[in-house]
Amino acid sequence: MSSHLQTFSDAAATEARDGISGRDYDRLRAVIHAECGINLGIEKKTMLEIRVKRRLKALHLSSFKEYCEYLFGQRGMQEEIGHLIDVVSTNKTDFFREPKHFEFLAQTALPQWLIARGSANHPFLVWSAGCSTGEEPYTLGIVLSEFAQTHPGFRFRILASDISTIVLEKAVRGVYTEDTARAIPAPLKRKYFLRSRDSVSPRVRVIPEVRSLIEFRRLNFMDSDYAMAESADAIFCRNVIIYFDRPTQEKILGRLCRHLIPGGYLFVGHAETLHTMKLPLIPVAPSLYKRIDHGA
Repeated sequence: MSSHLQTFSDAAATEARDGISGRDYDRLRAVIHAECGINLGIEKKTMLEIRVKRRLKALHLSSFKEYCEYLFGQRGMQEEIGHLIDVVSTNKTDFFREPKHFEFLAQTALPQWLIARGSANHPFLVWSAGCSTGEEPYTLGIVLSEFAQTHPGFRFRILASDISTIVLEKAVRGVYTEDTARAIPAPLKRKYFLRSRDSVSPRVRVIPEVRSLIEFRRLNFMDSDYAMAESADAIFCRNVIIYFDRPTQEKILGRLCRHLIPGGYLFVGHAETLHTMKLPLIPVAPSLYKRIDHGA
């Protein structure tokens, strides 16, 4: 390598190591907030640097400065913004996370729904809003399938959405490591999962009968119209709004309420609170709300 190229390489490596400049960080978090509502404080700068480095590698760029020049160019805003949102929005989830929510669904919400609906030919619709890699909607598929087996005639549908195309691709496949599936009760794991023959890196896959029950789609919470033709009977939006500022949280939850039937339930994360928000909801239990009629 020539001394000139060596000097250039060293300078680029130093710039990447030093991180995103304050000006570029402000530009990045502004466009992220505008595109998907996620609010990144100054304390998230290191996290963003780590995640954006994946895009530097994919695009063969040498520095954060080069990345920002590309992103904020005409071509970058057309081709790269979706990838940026993907790396920023990816988050962790688990099977049967916050299990009391699933207990309430099976033991209270579903029996109430059956009584209210009677013999109506209408499937129970539950929406996993912010489904990440699919553990939540597949847990719902298991819980609802178990309920259906003891309640003849009960039918259901599951809608699962996320802004990240990367996590949606993983969710559709329904393949998980044994460690990821550890929280699933053993009888349900045997019943609803297929095991791989790979003893070195064992994996499980959700059975086709459950995978076929879930419709995955990409959805941006910042869109003014969620393009849903019907209302859900229950919405799980857990550990999602925590990433937004308070005004954006209220706007998103207001849109979700428009797609929740009166009497339907909204499940949020235990660290999330709707206190002081003007929404057509009443608290039922910690992190659980019920939609009321506007005139109620």
